[in-house]
Order: sequence, then C-alpha cells, then structure tokens
Amino acid sequence: MSNEYILETRGLTKEFKGFVAVSDVNLKVRRGSIHALIGPNGAGKTTVFNLLTKFLQPTTGSIFYNGTDITEDRPAQVARRGIIRSFQISAVFPHLTVLENVRIGLQRKLGTSFHFWKSQKSLEQLNGRAMELLEAVDLASFAGTMTVELPYGRKRALEIATTLALDPELMLLDEPTQGMGHEDVGRVVGLIKKVAADRTVLMVEHNLNVVADLSHVITVLQHGSVLAEGPYEEVSKNPQVLEAYVGAAHD
Repeated sequence: MSNEYILETRGLTKEFKGFVAVSDVNLKVRRGSIHALIGPNGAGKTTVFNLLTKFLQPTTGSIFYNGTDITEDRPAQVARRGIIRSFQISAVFPHLTVLENVRIGLQRKLGTSFHFWKSQKSLEQLNGRAMELLEAVDLASFAGTMTVELPYGRKRALEIATTLALDPELMLLDEPTQGMGHEDVGRVVGLIKKVAADRTVLMVEHNLNVVADLSHVITVLQHGSVLAEGPYEEVSKNPQVLEAYVGAAHD
C-alpha cells in the first residue's frame, strides 16, 4: 500500500442474512485530504463507516490503515490507532459543562478516562489545552455553559472539539451538518476546513453544497456499491450520479 493513502479498503462487503448492504467497495483515502461519501438513503454509507470503525465486521474484504491490515481489530484498537468518529446524533454529555466535555476527551489521552474520582485540582491541569480546543471551534465563551443549554449547531461544534481532544490522525464525520440552519452549516464547514489543515477527514454528507465546498475527492455509493468517484466537478456531471443521487434528492 502506498504511503500516499492513509486508508484503503479492498473488496469490502457486508451481508445481513442474504441482504448485501455493502458490495465490493474499494476505497482509497489520500493522506491529508477531505474525502466525502455520498449517495441516496440506503446506499450503504453509514454501514461503510461502521465497518471502518469495526462496529461491524465485514463478511469479506480487507481494511488497511497506514499500511497495516486492521480488518480484525476491535473498535477500541482502531481508536487507539488514530481513527476517531463522530455520529449523526450529537454525542456529548448534556449535564456537564462545555469545558468538562472536552476535558474528558483529554483524560483519555492521559489514560485517566475513567478516573472520575480525581480531584478537581488534578483535572484543572487539562484546562489550558481544553480552552485551546474550544477556541479552535469558537466555543471559548461557552466554556462554563451546561451542554444541554447549547444550540444544536454549537453542540456539533463541541463534538468536533471532543474529537480533536483525542488527537485523531483520521477523522470520520457522519453527517456533520445534518439538521442545521444555514448559519450553523457555514460555521461547521469553516471548522472542518480548519481542523483538516493537518489531518485527514472522511465524511458522510447529504448537503451537496457542503460536499462541493469541502471535498477533494467524492465517492458515490448506490445500493452498497461504488457508482462513481472523483472531484466534485466531475462527479456532479455524471449522468448516473444525477439520476441516482440528485434526482432522488429532488423527488
């Protein structure tokens, strides 16, 4: 496997009792790029994410990360390798402050994730780095706010901050702008550009404007298989893609 690619799948296939959700997907994610997975509902995008992060085991096929076969890894092993994922539903602790949420991510890097009995003073050593991460996602002014009180778009920004706290080499973002208004979408797109400056991003996204703005390469899935791949300018003019994806979006 070339060092040019951080992630590669070969013949990735997942069957559920005779139903083929993902079929022979060969994916190459270039190091330092923003790579988008798009396609109509049911195309297999989230299943691919679940296979990559080992929440599902492939029926056949292989997954390589930094040249190492990780097909048999467990989810925790994949995370330790530097592959960190966000989910469609915002995954933060609602009854902790914004700062405390980020601090939990930082504790994991120190190997103290579950040391909830640690004194407040011992945890405060993490505050400096936590505030740096909140600054990076424009949430510093919300540090003391209970997370449950944050607007939806800000919660997604916080999720990016907690993901960054784990210092990922490869970020997998699952529908990062889902359910957002125009202003929040613009803010999150800006954040993704910022955090992608020194890492690789693979994202599932329905908003084609976001995909066009962010992505270097787009892989289009349909019925679990790769329909097309390339830059947005090329993929967006593909008649099969227009029929399968854009047409479906406008039905």
